[in-house]
Amino acid sequence: MIINAIVTDIEGTTTDIAFVKDVLFPYAFEQLPDYVRQHVTDPDVAAQLDATRQEMGQPQADLEVVITQLLYWIDIDEKVTPLKTLQGMLWSHGYKNGDFTAHLYADVAPALHHWAAEGKALYVYSSGSVQAQKLLFAHTPVGDLTPLFRGYFDTRMGHKRDADAYRNIAQVIALPAEQILFLSDVAEELDAARSAGWRTLQLVRPGTEPCAGHLTVQAFNEIAF
Repeated sequence: MIINAIVTDIEGTTTDIAFVKDVLFPYAFEQLPDYVRQHVTDPDVAAQLDATRQEMGQPQADLEVVITQLLYWIDIDEKVTPLKTLQGMLWSHGYKNGDFTAHLYADVAPALHHWAAEGKALYVYSSGSVQAQKLLFAHTPVGDLTPLFRGYFDTRMGHKRDADAYRNIAQVIALPAEQILFLSDVAEELDAARSAGWRTLQLVRPGTEPCAGHLTVQAFNEIAF
């Protein structure tokens, strides 16, 4: 098969799910209330608070009600764009302060370097905000990997289990769908990508169950074109 672009998921694919669930999410949950209260007049934060009110259907909701809603969304891992944007702001603070370093499976960076050197166009598609994606790949144990990627996509492209999201991304990438390979650990995401005409591979990391209908690998270094 001819693959000219590779789009990778993050959680469960390049990065241990435990890092997101046990480090990033609890950090955001703990820090968000005070951060929002202290930065409520900052234009970037205010814009996301207004977007949260719109998502809630309560355009006049006061700040504490909005904070309660955001914490609830974190607790249930709701894929809501204003929450993801605010989380990215919080994680930026955490990375820069050295509160944590991003987890990356050992097989990921060598493969990304190899594919980039071969001329493959590399992209990220995650439910986390573009800002959060860039922060993660900029603060890995092996250094800043962001120069390897040509672009990043988040929920503004659409839901990851919706085929239209992958059609939207293909338009931005400007390549035929059959030349794009999507890497993920989630069957429903892979199904959606395949429905849009993409090639797919499931990463079966520890704790991931293989899904029917998609080729599977256990690590990036098993992927061959």
